[in-house]
Amino acid sequence: MRVLRGAAVAEASRWLRGRAGAWATVGGVVGLGFEAYARILHPVPARRLSWDDPGTGMVPRVVEEREWSWAEVAAAVGGVMHPLVQWYALTGDDEVVQLDDGWEVGQTRDGWLDPRLWAALVPHLLPHPRPAGSAAPAEVTLGIWSGWGELHPGGRHVVVATRGDDAAAGVVPDLPRLSPDVVEAIARGDVADVPGFEGTGREYLMLAGRLSELADPDWGFEAGIGWWGSFREPAPQFAWPADRAWAVATEIDLDSTLVAGSRALVDAVLADPVFEAFAVGPTDPVGLDGDTVNRSGPGVG
Repeated sequence: MRVLRGAAVAEASRWLRGRAGAWATVGGVVGLGFEAYARILHPVPARRLSWDDPGTGMVPRVVEEREWSWAEVAAAVGGVMHPLVQWYALTGDDEVVQLDDGWEVGQTRDGWLDPRLWAALVPHLLPHPRPAGSAAPAEVTLGIWSGWGELHPGGRHVVVATRGDDAAAGVVPDLPRLSPDVVEAIARGDVADVPGFEGTGREYLMLAGRLSELADPDWGFEAGIGWWGSFREPAPQFAWPADRAWAVATEIDLDSTLVAGSRALVDAVLADPVFEAFAVGPTDPVGLDGDTVNRSGPGVG
């Protein structure tokens, strides 16, 4: 991945502004004018605890850990799954959903699609077949919210070259790694400024590279965007190809990722068991008030 600067950033700003629909709607996040849309729900972490054999310090023993789908949570708390379901409407405002059988379910990761899910999404986004006469890998443009703390150098960051002859060797692996280009772009404000987009006025670091790079869940380490240890964040808020045939958006304050494109693309995403996904429309609400079915939040016990 390479950091975009100057005119390329300005062009990205125009693209983001020009495609936006109404605030807090599917089209207001991922854009208008596509044939079909899918909403991918972000899985939630869960663990089962036991007090029968407490660990050191009289804390419960962790018996099992895994990710839960929203459907599993809904079944456990008496909620209803539907295309516009919202996590906080489904579970209430509790930081942890505690169930009678010892399971406790954590919160969704707003604004972050797990790179493993991104890797599973890539094959659906790659053109099949590639346009006639095209031998180059599919190019993709990424927008990453510049407010991620990992993008700003501090006492626990290492700024290193990430490719070429100057690539660092022996860098301490448990510190965030930032490329000099990322540091300079953030410091100089060479970011996509999108006032009013999705009602926010946020700025985005812009990257470009091969879409196939995102098929590797570890791609962000080489990109030098602040990943470190087991922490693979930040993740892209926006992605689109050169021909703008599709777009993917993970708005920083939302609990799901939106995919827009052809009917065939969306159908493939909906059919893939890796994703917990629903078909949605461009005017559907995606804000906290969008879930009118679970609005009051079910009881949790």
